[in-house]
Amino acid sequence: MLYNMTMKALRLLIVPALALAVAASTLASEWMTDYNKALALSKKTGKPILADFTGSDWCGWCIRLKGEVFSKPEFAAWAKKNVILLELDYPRRKALPAGIAKQNEILAAKYKIEGYPTILFLGSKGQVLGQYGYDQGGPKTWTANADKMLKGKKV
Repeated sequence: MLYNMTMKALRLLIVPALALAVAASTLASEWMTDYNKALALSKKTGKPILADFTGSDWCGWCIRLKGEVFSKPEFAAWAKKNVILLELDYPRRKALPAGIAKQNEILAAKYKIEGYPTILFLGSKGQVLGQYGYDQGGPKTWTANADKMLKGKKV
């Protein structure tokens, strides 16, 4: 009997934890890291690319942008409908796969990235459609400003 109660209690804890983990990984998995695949998907879908040039483990404004905007369900819903998400990371404490690190360095030079976070909205040929960064006001403000920036732009 004690065994059954313990198993029932464990199920009550584990099932919600797994559901949260799956939800979090689903949101995280929407961010691509391969520039060429993002370009191809942009061309296929007609959506612009939101390229986030970030220092994920050291840049305070990058961490705030992710925490206040990019990690929110409202942003995820907007992004799914409107953009292809591409994370171009420049971490200091963790190593990226060599190919991704090289790609990111080439892209930082190509787009003349001078600070982080830099958000570029790109068309399917890599052309810059707009530039943004951290903005106060959470996902509602951020996405409204992004919509204004992208309005009438050809992908």
